Amino acid sequence: MRVLITGAGGQLGIDLVAACAAAGDDVHAFDRATLDVADRSQVFEAVASLQPEVLINCAAWTAVDACETDPARALATNGMAVRWLAEACHRSYAHLVQVSTDYVFDGTLDRAYLETDATNPQSEYGRSKLFGEKEALTSDAGAAVVRTSWVCGRNGSNMVKTVMRLAGQHPQLSFVADQIGNPTFTQDLAPMLRRIAIDRVRGVVHATNQESVSWHQFAQAVVAAMGKDPAMVLPITTAELQPPRPAPRPANSVLDNAVLRAAGYPAMRSFHEPLAETVASLLQ
Repeated sequence: MRVLITGAGGQLGIDLVAACAAAGDDVHAFDRATLDVADRSQVFEAVASLQPEVLINCAAWTAVDACETDPARALATNGMAVRWLAEACHRSYAHLVQVSTDYVFDGTLDRAYLETDATNPQSEYGRSKLFGEKEALTSDAGAAVVRTSWVCGRNGSNMVKTVMRLAGQHPQLSFVADQIGNPTFTQDLAPMLRRIAIDRVRGVVHATNQESVSWHQFAQAVVAAMGKDPAMVLPITTAELQPPRPAPRPANSVLDNAVLRAAGYPAMRSFHEPLAETVASLLQ
């Protein structure tokens, strides 16, 4: 399979490039320095010259609080860029896989979110990603939109690395206990994205590791994987965060992988397994 991967320098992109290369794919990987997805001419030139069978878009501006103060940049990178990618894929008969987020929901539902539930983003980041979803889905490219959540891995910046750093510096930590979601690890998400691309899945799907926890519980799990006492992590509420975060977070980010389950895809592992692998590799 000839695959073009955007955002290849990010934590998900790095593992996706590795997964595709290990499977024998003809991989063409672009990071932000080599392809600006917000530049229509660059996107069209890359896709037209390479003629990929699939394009997996991992490129995004994921600095949620920064998006709140620069919505124009967020829309250009997370929204309009998807229009250019979708148009280019349509012209070259490539299948587009667009990675999206739990932030398209408002987080008020009292159960896990299904792919069919109404979206209602509360942040500029969420609004820009929803715009990108719509661009992918209304194009003629027959795209897949893959929503995921709480992404972590061995590369890049993420909550696992943050917790590990703080646990090495302080005797006690505080994390919010009133936001819940599915921690999802790139070493599991990457091969799932590849399979979705190969199968040319269309429409919205949710893809996360199994088991939902609060950020407090997740931080405790990271600390325990480090061999430390999880009791060192104390629970607080979102309202108690100091300083307050500029962008609102969904209180409920749990995503039900209903579409993949109905299609016969095996569930991704409990997050505890890739968490243990990740912490062990980062401690080496």
